[in-house]
Amino acid sequence: MELDYVKLKEIKPVLAGYIRESQSLLKLSSSPDEKVVHDVRVLLKKSRAALKLSGPQLDMESLNRDIRSLREAGQIMRFWREISVQRKILKELKKEYPVIFDGLYENEKLTALLKKTEPVPEPSEEIKTGLEKIEELLNKTGYRIRFQSMDTIDPQQLLKKLDLTYSSVVDIYLISRNNPKPENLHDFRKKTKTFLYQLYFFRPLNPSVVKALEKKLENLTQNLGKFNDLAQLIKALEYKYSDGANLPALDELIVKIREKQDGYLGKTWPTAYKIFCPGQKLVNVLGFKLLVI
Repeated sequence: MELDYVKLKEIKPVLAGYIRESQSLLKLSSSPDEKVVHDVRVLLKKSRAALKLSGPQLDMESLNRDIRSLREAGQIMRFWREISVQRKILKELKKEYPVIFDGLYENEKLTALLKKTEPVPEPSEEIKTGLEKIEELLNKTGYRIRFQSMDTIDPQQLLKKLDLTYSSVVDIYLISRNNPKPENLHDFRKKTKTFLYQLYFFRPLNPSVVKALEKKLENLTQNLGKFNDLAQLIKALEYKYSDGANLPALDELIVKIREKQDGYLGKTWPTAYKIFCPGQKLVNVLGFKLLVI
């Protein structure tokens, strides 16, 4: 790309839009379903990524307060989706490996997860309280953003911040590649998402290349997300291998789950290497040479 003046996507209107859309989705029903919870949590993650990209050009006290508020709102909803996801995975596994599940009827935790809860006409008090707290957090954050001046944000500083985000992903990629335990992979996924969501604001620099990179990052984080869902299922089943301590069928089920996790990582590593190869510069990944923004 030739040297030129390029205007980045403005952060404030996009950020305000994320908050408004989150509020609108949560008003669709008194008890948000799995899709709404997922979509809102994604919007909150995008909002946090945008705020992190803006810092430290904004008031850091206000910035950190908004990031904490958005994180708290997302954490409130985390467990609303988790059980339904685990139930869905178990049902798919049961369909794929019926013989294994025939030997697991005595496992109370697995049976409880598979048991479909009856729909209730009204949301639980926990969900009501959670929604009220989320509404409060989003209202306050949205208000502060509305009156936050972002007119003086320097695009060059945004690019430097994106470079720092990229470097942090390279670091956790190497940690995860050398020690692919669930905790490291979870951090790798989170930081990759932050990079992905910040990258959106730089599309004007090289639209086709940036969009293609975003697609690769989406696929990468989806595979890591599926790995994490299986890791959380194993954790929910409280599985720990000990010779002769578990039902053979449970040990076999975990082996099958591990195989699926291996498959997701097998799809992750080649892409991750191309994007986050140690020694590679962000400018090479983005595919542009730009001195003036």
